[in-house]
Amino acid sequence: MDKPFLESCLAAGMSLPEIGEVVGRPAGTVGYWVTRHGLRANGSRKYTTGKGIKREPLQELVQAGKTLGQIASHLEVGINTVRYWIERYGLPTPREVRRRDRQERLSTGDTRATRTCRHHGETEFVLDRFGWRCRRCRQEAVSRRRRKVKRILVQEAGGGCRICGYSRFAGALQFHHLDPETKRFALSQKGHTVGLAPARQEAAKCVLLCANCHAEVEAGITAAPELDTRR
Repeated sequence: MDKPFLESCLAAGMSLPEIGEVVGRPAGTVGYWVTRHGLRANGSRKYTTGKGIKREPLQELVQAGKTLGQIASHLEVGINTVRYWIERYGLPTPREVRRRDRQERLSTGDTRATRTCRHHGETEFVLDRFGWRCRRCRQEAVSRRRRKVKRILVQEAGGGCRICGYSRFAGALQFHHLDPETKRFALSQKGHTVGLAPARQEAAKCVLLCANCHAEVEAGITAAPELDTRR
């Protein structure tokens, strides 16, 4: 971001988040360039002194678990400025605060909360050892993973039903174990959530059938095809 552009935006009374919306960048990034060009963000005087950021508002934001970018956006300064004054005041870093809060919540079982997801708005979040995760986002990620593994296994099994050749929709194709004694798990239930390698090992014991042919094989109406040992 060049200096003349930022000067014109600041002269128009725009805040860092507003400038960020125009250029498609986070407010913290805008704040970095404002500081880099020797400019001063609108509204920053409320939270700063002639010598830097005031301790009280900075400490409140840190203790609230805000990220560096969120703090920079709120104070309308650059991220590096926030980082400098956190160290200068001897405050814990936002990451340390979040990690401490995460450990306390995990130890007490307080692992659910309503937060704002950028995809789903206000919704339920679940805490794990990696941090807070949107429950709906996590479910959607699992579904995408299942579909991806299913597509890979179907392609490697020939791409279609071994009896009738149906291949239009992967969701209608199923894996039939030829020897139930060697079956470790059903690919339709667990196979798409385990790793790809174990799923491949299980699929190698199966033949790919469409739902109709699979039902006929299970009912004894149609004979199951032999295992393709070339895979």
